[in-house]
Amino acid sequence: MKCATSLLTTAEGAVADIRTQIGPVDGKWVIFFASSDYDPQLVSAAMQQAFPTATTCGCTTAGEIALGHMTKHSLVAMVVGDDLLEDVAVQVVTGIGAGVDLSAAVAAFEQKFGEPASKWRHDRYVGLVLIDGLSKAEERINDAIGNLTDVSFIGGSAGDDLAFKATHIFANGESYGDAAVLVLLKTRHGFGTIKTQSFRATERVLVATRVDEAAREVLEFDGRPAAQVYAEAVGALDGDIAPFFQNHPVGLMLDGEPYVRSPQQRKGDAIAFYCNIAEGMELTVLEGTSIVEDTRAAIAKAETELGGIAGMINFNCILRTLEIEQRGLTDAYGALFADIPTVGFSTYGESLIGHINQTAAILAFKSP
Repeated sequence: MKCATSLLTTAEGAVADIRTQIGPVDGKWVIFFASSDYDPQLVSAAMQQAFPTATTCGCTTAGEIALGHMTKHSLVAMVVGDDLLEDVAVQVVTGIGAGVDLSAAVAAFEQKFGEPASKWRHDRYVGLVLIDGLSKAEERINDAIGNLTDVSFIGGSAGDDLAFKATHIFANGESYGDAAVLVLLKTRHGFGTIKTQSFRATERVLVATRVDEAAREVLEFDGRPAAQVYAEAVGALDGDIAPFFQNHPVGLMLDGEPYVRSPQQRKGDAIAFYCNIAEGMELTVLEGTSIVEDTRAAIAKAETELGGIAGMINFNCILRTLEIEQRGLTDAYGALFADIPTVGFSTYGESLIGHINQTAAILAFKSP
């Protein structure tokens, strides 16, 4: 496993720089994350040409992570070889804004790996999912994955450096919009998933009693205007709730762990969120803790449980990145990944047992 990063400003130059840093190794699989500054088709085609025998995939970003640093306007890549991967396959699903059908993709995986999804070993098979970050299709894609396979899928929604105009997904030399890429990995030694959201639960629980799921808006909590109830819960005495969004999102609690739903903006008496909230859902108001220390502890725990980590892919929420920047912690957070080969990017949403926000969802490859 080898990682590289380039700050060169042209797609061709950045890819050539990555190829030089990686050296003669082609690997079995190459995953890369690219700033939206690069022409998406050029960067995808160039990466496939640079690693012609590898399966390549990736997406555009809102910031990148590699080699112990958080960067912007860069290209980062990881090459994974036969020592960690027995096999890999990629499927592209297009038109996800209009509807999601993953059955053909899963059937292609079954044919490629020579066994039905029901036989995929949970300790060896793991999936990645990269989604157009402006599609609002994350819930439907994650639901469809859960309906078709019990294998864990982890990933993130593509970004475009906070322009919110167009995000792109890459696979095998092509670039796609309104699409998702599914990757199925058959690991040789196993893997782990790390979820760290740097929040703890408060005692305040809100019930979403009236919602507009298509718009991702909660109209009422506990039978009253959502903005009013949220203001009371977080102590916004003057009703100005936006300053509380970053440190006080809400979470769906599962086995004592929060799966974060982040408020985006107030819309009159309603609150728009970055991911769907279903009517009747019970949500706990959360309060922030330390991103750096929580992430450090989560990685250390995974290292102990796995007996060593050979490399990681970090899907880190853009809201976490913005908080890291605001608190002057960019170097400290990046340094957490200096000793283990890691690439990642700042996402417009994370996928791990559903669509979540303000979370780092990390795939960790077990050491041989």
